[in-house]
Amino acid sequence: MPRKPYPTDVSDEEWSFAAPYLTLMDQHAPQREHDLREVFNALRWLVRAGAPWRMLPNDLPPWEAVYQQSRRWLDAGCFEAMVSDLRSIIRVAQGRQGQPSAVVMDGRTLQSSCESGPRAGYDGYKRKRGSKVHMAVDTLGHLLAVHVTLAVHVTPADEQERAQVQRLCEDVQQATGHTVQLAWADQGYTGEAASKAAQDNGIELQIVKLPEAKKGFVLLPRRWVVERSFGWLARFRRLSRDYERLPEVLGGLHFLVFAVLMLPAAARVLAGVGSS
Repeated sequence: MPRKPYPTDVSDEEWSFAAPYLTLMDQHAPQREHDLREVFNALRWLVRAGAPWRMLPNDLPPWEAVYQQSRRWLDAGCFEAMVSDLRSIIRVAQGRQGQPSAVVMDGRTLQSSCESGPRAGYDGYKRKRGSKVHMAVDTLGHLLAVHVTLAVHVTPADEQERAQVQRLCEDVQQATGHTVQLAWADQGYTGEAASKAAQDNGIELQIVKLPEAKKGFVLLPRRWVVERSFGWLARFRRLSRDYERLPEVLGGLHFLVFAVLMLPAAARVLAGVGSS
C-alpha cells in the first residue's frame, strides 16, 4: 500500500531532472534494497523538519540506509553538480548568461550544539558561539560551488571573513570557468590583504558599507541578495543550528537545500521548453 505523501516529497518533474545526478549505480542492482526516490524524499524531509537521523518516520526507508546513501551523494559531489546545472538553467531562462560575472560573499554563523563539538568558536559581532559557513552566491542568490569542502567553507565562528577571500575566490572561479569579475561584500572583508586575494583571482572586491547614521534595519544595495539566501536556508530547520559532527556534511546540506529550492523553478522551465 503506498504511503501518504509528505509536503517535502519530490514531484515527478523534479525527480526526472534529479535522478541522473543521484543514480550512482544501476537502479535495479541486486544490492539495492530501497527505492532511490524514497531515500531522496527521506533526506528532503529530514533537512526541512530538522529531526535527528534516527527519528525518520517509519513509512520512509530506515535511517541507516538514508544516512549511508546521503553520505555517498555528498562524497560524490552530486548536489554540487546538480546546483551548478540548475543555476545555469534558471539564469538562461531569465535572459542572463549561464555563468555569472558578479557574486556576493558573506559568512553565516550557526549556533553550536553538542554535535559540533570543538569546531565551534565565538563570534563577537553576532555574540554567538558556533560554526561559520562562508558562502558566495550569484546575483540571483543561488549558491556557487564545485565541491562541498570548497565553495561552502566551514570554519569556527571566530574566523574573520577577510581571511576566507582567497579560498572563496578560487572556488568561485573554478565553479564558473573564471567568468566572475566582481564581488560585493560587507565591511568584514575590508583590508588590503582581502582585496589583493581577490585581485589575484581576477576579481574586483567592492565593499558595501553601512550608512554612518544607521537607525534600525537598512537595506544595503547588492548585499541584500545574500541575506535573502540566508533567509531561504533558515526555513530548513536542520540548518538552523550546527547539528552536524562533520563540517563536510554541514556544507553538503547547504547544497542539498539549494537543490531543493531550485528544482521547482528548473522543472517549470524545462516543462515550458518541452511544450513549445
